[in-house]
Amino acid sequence: MAATITPLANVDAAWLKMEDPTNLMMVTGVLMFPRPVDMDYFRALIESRLLQFDRFRQRVVRPSLPLAPHYWEFDPHFNVNAHLHRIGLPHPHDKSALQQLVSELMSTGLDFSKPLWHMHVVDGYGEGGAVIVRLHHALADGMALVGVLLALTDMNPGAPRPTPNGHLAAAEPDALAPPSPLRGSWEALQLRAAEMAGRGVGVGRRALIEGLETYLNNDRPRQLAEMTTDYAHAAGKLVLRAADNQTIFKGELGIAKRAVWSRPLPLSEVKAMRQALGVTVNDLMIAAVAGGLRRYLEGRGEEAVDFRAAVPVNLRGPHEMGGLGNKFGLVFLDLPVATVDMPRRLALVRYRMEALKNSHEAPVALDILGAIGFSAQMVQDAVVRMIGSKATAVMTNVPGPPIPLYLAGQPIERMMFWVPQSGRLGLGLSVLSYAGNIYLGIASDAGLVPDPDGILLGFYAEYDELLGMV
Repeated sequence: MAATITPLANVDAAWLKMEDPTNLMMVTGVLMFPRPVDMDYFRALIESRLLQFDRFRQRVVRPSLPLAPHYWEFDPHFNVNAHLHRIGLPHPHDKSALQQLVSELMSTGLDFSKPLWHMHVVDGYGEGGAVIVRLHHALADGMALVGVLLALTDMNPGAPRPTPNGHLAAAEPDALAPPSPLRGSWEALQLRAAEMAGRGVGVGRRALIEGLETYLNNDRPRQLAEMTTDYAHAAGKLVLRAADNQTIFKGELGIAKRAVWSRPLPLSEVKAMRQALGVTVNDLMIAAVAGGLRRYLEGRGEEAVDFRAAVPVNLRGPHEMGGLGNKFGLVFLDLPVATVDMPRRLALVRYRMEALKNSHEAPVALDILGAIGFSAQMVQDAVVRMIGSKATAVMTNVPGPPIPLYLAGQPIERMMFWVPQSGRLGLGLSVLSYAGNIYLGIASDAGLVPDPDGILLGFYAEYDELLGMV
């Protein structure tokens, strides 16, 4: 019987075509735990939950004909053990060693002869452990992939343990109260994702980009896309926008990348600043990040100038949560890097974020990605260069679960994710909230920014300045 094949959607194919050894199109994540991860338990979760999605058992086939579409087919030799590896963290077994390991894996491409995902279970992270996840963007966008990973989690430590054949074992007696027939299922994940990542659903029926947070209301972007005049204006604005300012953050990319993340910042503390200053949590984070970037530039004898961040905007509706594939656009935020005065910088961030709320560019960018998916390589390269010239960084903000989640029987203490820097950009900035804390993650090209910890130090100084204002 002929093998089942599925052509890649144009937008998914675009991410495949943008793959380059110096700019891998992977979503990379790290989860940290207080104890070593039970490998058998973790493998059983992968088999019983992740492999319910066909994409994680399918590989991409590149057609022999030049204009034929790429397609998915089930890997006839699929073996989950080819995608799960257990490794020990080198000395000194601390955060710096884990950041180095994440950096090395972030710099290493996936095997395209197999399904496009890989996970490393890491032993020796202090007294605990970690899981490093790499997922190709052709599978789905960052929001969908984070949702898939959350489907592996439970909301309490006594959830039923999957057996080797993928079925759930009986729960511990104390885990049965309160009863939850959806616990551990994909339906439960959808509910959690809608509650945690979609806090803006139904608020004003508009495409909220409340300081970069990903909301799920899908009506407004569709309305904008259907308004021909506005759509054409947005397309022209995107194409004709001047190239971004040149800084040391832009340049020729190399293979090696660097990944770091901040200490946990209490979300209650940030919300107290928000209330005192009359801004959003995201306004505060962006202002502190922009100041940290300025300090980094000045510390290296460079002139501090404003530059743009490309911001992904989710275009999924609430009913579309749980699906794979890519469905997001981009808007461009001018970061007030050159502004030293914190109140002035905070006001600029707030003003510019307000201006983005009615941006028409997100659906335009989604259509451009779709066009890349069926274009010839030469055309695709030109479009990618054009988009990449408009920005210096990719900046994301994912409102994660507000409560601790459990994986393989123990709590996830901390987590961080990075999306790829499309357009061959060399700097990624990720803001993630989880379990009462907020984190900043930085991914950089090692040739351009070999020491992203320097940006973090500047960010901490700016954050302390914000605290001083209240």
